[in-house]
Amino acid sequence: MLRRLHHEQPESFAFTPENLAWAETQITKYPEGRQASAIIPLLWRAQEQEGWLTRPAIEGVAEMLGMDYIRALEVATFYFMFQLKPVGSVAHFQICGTLSCMIMGAEDLVAVARDKIAPNPHELSPDGRFSWEEVECLGACSNAPMAQVGKDYYEDLSSDSFGDLIDRIAGGDVPVPGPQNGRFASEPAPGLTSLKEYDAGKPTHNVSAALAVEHGDTLKRIDGTEVALTAPWQGKAKSRKVAVKARKVTTPGAAEAALSDKGENAKPRATGKAAPVAPEGSGKKPRTLSAPRKAGADDLKQIKGVGPKLETLLNTMGFYHFDQIAKWGPEEVFWVDQNLEGFKGRVSRDDWVDQATRLAAGEQTEFSKKVKKGDVY
Repeated sequence: MLRRLHHEQPESFAFTPENLAWAETQITKYPEGRQASAIIPLLWRAQEQEGWLTRPAIEGVAEMLGMDYIRALEVATFYFMFQLKPVGSVAHFQICGTLSCMIMGAEDLVAVARDKIAPNPHELSPDGRFSWEEVECLGACSNAPMAQVGKDYYEDLSSDSFGDLIDRIAGGDVPVPGPQNGRFASEPAPGLTSLKEYDAGKPTHNVSAALAVEHGDTLKRIDGTEVALTAPWQGKAKSRKVAVKARKVTTPGAAEAALSDKGENAKPRATGKAAPVAPEGSGKKPRTLSAPRKAGADDLKQIKGVGPKLETLLNTMGFYHFDQIAKWGPEEVFWVDQNLEGFKGRVSRDDWVDQATRLAAGEQTEFSKKVKKGDVY
């Protein structure tokens, strides 16, 4: 199935401060230089915040992870859990239509959705609050038929209970996820035939439904306050202020053109934005220059991993020459890695210090040779 970005896109995207803190914590779960592994949870968080996955969100996440836009787009268009067009502002129902659910009445649920929401999949209801689609197996075969809303399953549905579910949500109710026919989990429908002693002391909800109730995030846009922000091994999160940068859509190539130098000795334009400041205990800020030396700034794009955007960012931070980067020790590398907004970890990932040391000595790298030949775009 061909999946394309929606023809109408918002101008920008920015994580809420809480979601940004959450996203930055997810990145720490992966080894240095492997931040791209966080692409799926970050895209999912963006979708939970906005309701669907926009182009500015995809590109914003790509920048956070130091990925090319096309790589993030490949992930977003491959997985059907990512919604590439607007969905209902309250709920988007994904009705399972695979074997077990089909046998147990999935077609009846689809008929209800057509009647109560919209005639066609992915079509918004007249009030814009609901939408639906039929999906492949969602893995709840013992509780068929079922429908998913966000990350919650509503199981053991019938045409009547599904219609009632839609009506309740439309009326402002927040139904508890899980079986909708009185079952606790996936035990036999007539009742337990073994382990009957467990039945007397079981909690009100099964674990999945209990977590949804505890977190209070069912049918709600996620803002980052629902779950702990830290990776388990990092201990308690420290409160901090987080700068949020909106990612704006631009005409392809316009951003790069606007950021490129207008000549070998051109000075970067003033941005009105102070260079990033390292928090306490996060490395050592390298020595910087207020302007390039008289001979002009070095072409930092000869360093693999540095494009026009990064070169301009480095210039803004006070780095213009290969020998500046060549002098960075581990603490300086750590500081720069943490303060390259949108490109964190690039220094270590591409070993800028080694490349800059060779370039400062007048040597060439395989990459710099390609740059000079014009083979890198």
